[in-house]
Amino acid sequence: MNSGHQHRVFGRRAQEHILILASGDKVRHMTVRPWMAALAFCFVGVFSIGYLLATSYLVLRDDLIGATMARQARMQHDYEDRIAALRAQVDRITSRQLLDQQVVEDKVDKLMEQQMALTSRHGKLDNLLDRAESSGLTEKDGAPPASSSPVQSYAPDIKDKRASLTGGGIEAIEKQLASGAPADATPDNTTLAYVPSAETVGDRADRIFSNVTLSLKGVEQDQRNRVEQLTSDAGNAANAIGNVLTRFKIPVPEEVAARQDDDAVGGPYVEPESNDDFNNSLAALDGALTRLEAVRSTAESLPFRNPAIGKDVTSPFGNRRDPFLGRLALHSGIDFRFSPGEKIRPSAPGKVISAGWTGGYGNMVEVDHGNGISTRYGHMSQVLVKVGDTVGRSNVIGLAGSTGRSTGTHLHYEVRQDGHAVDPVYFMNAGLKLATYIK
Repeated sequence: MNSGHQHRVFGRRAQEHILILASGDKVRHMTVRPWMAALAFCFVGVFSIGYLLATSYLVLRDDLIGATMARQARMQHDYEDRIAALRAQVDRITSRQLLDQQVVEDKVDKLMEQQMALTSRHGKLDNLLDRAESSGLTEKDGAPPASSSPVQSYAPDIKDKRASLTGGGIEAIEKQLASGAPADATPDNTTLAYVPSAETVGDRADRIFSNVTLSLKGVEQDQRNRVEQLTSDAGNAANAIGNVLTRFKIPVPEEVAARQDDDAVGGPYVEPESNDDFNNSLAALDGALTRLEAVRSTAESLPFRNPAIGKDVTSPFGNRRDPFLGRLALHSGIDFRFSPGEKIRPSAPGKVISAGWTGGYGNMVEVDHGNGISTRYGHMSQVLVKVGDTVGRSNVIGLAGSTGRSTGTHLHYEVRQDGHAVDPVYFMNAGLKLATYIK
């Protein structure tokens, strides 16, 4: 019962395969295991695959060799083409270098001409800026003097035509030209792959010259704007002064071209040096400054200033009660309170046409300022000038006193136009408007 049960549970044991080898009387046997069979099968499979691969290689060998040779031939042709292209590029660069040198020299010459033109303009502009400054159009602290104009940074050295234009840029180009070394066609440690051509001397020169040209154009434009602004300012100032002079019926000086004596000039006709816009603008500025200087000189010679700044007015111009007769009388001037012996100065430069005792004026000095305008200073205790003297605003013409028809120490100030007394306040008020234009 037990044996039958064991057979049903575990089954029959697999029989082993035995390989028997008999040779004569000798009999040998070997038990064949499953793993041995698997190993033998694998060996046969590997051998078969290797055989098939070797057979395929022998069949396809000629095609592979032909493809490899064709690929090598194409690589050789590409290599030769690339070498030829690089040689041609090197030849072009070498041949261009001589041309670049000539181009650079020509461009330097052109830049030098531009610099010389700017320098020449700077000399003319320097004189005009000085005149504008003296006319009050520019301030010494507000506007840079002509000597610090941007043109100076581009001023060439006369001894060396190849002067520095932009901090040594031209010298760097000349070093490249002097070296004579062509630009590298292929940098070190590069393959035969495409390499962009290096920047040539001409390319670098073009870039530097472009920057310098733009800088010079910027300087020229700054000069042009400065000239135009000064011309406008000079014209406005001259018009303002001219309007004041016209209001007082004082003839306004004409421009130089209109004031020249055509009866005493001459000479052969010669074409003008240049007719460019900048020179025309300089001529316009010169004309505007000349007109401004003329009207400004006229205004400065007239009594637009107060002869007694800070002094009290004791009697204005016009009708008043006479202090001696007690009846209405015209007061032909303005009385300013002064201390005895205090210095008296004229309100404008001019020529002394009367000095000494003059009736009710007492000791009086009269100064002629031209254009029919004169001023009188009366009641002085002492006269310090004589007829014919030329006096300025800083000169002392006498000392304050109470001579003539006077009730106390004061200055009688009188302005006369074409022999008639006018209110000095009109002139002093106009002087306040002209304070920014006249000294």
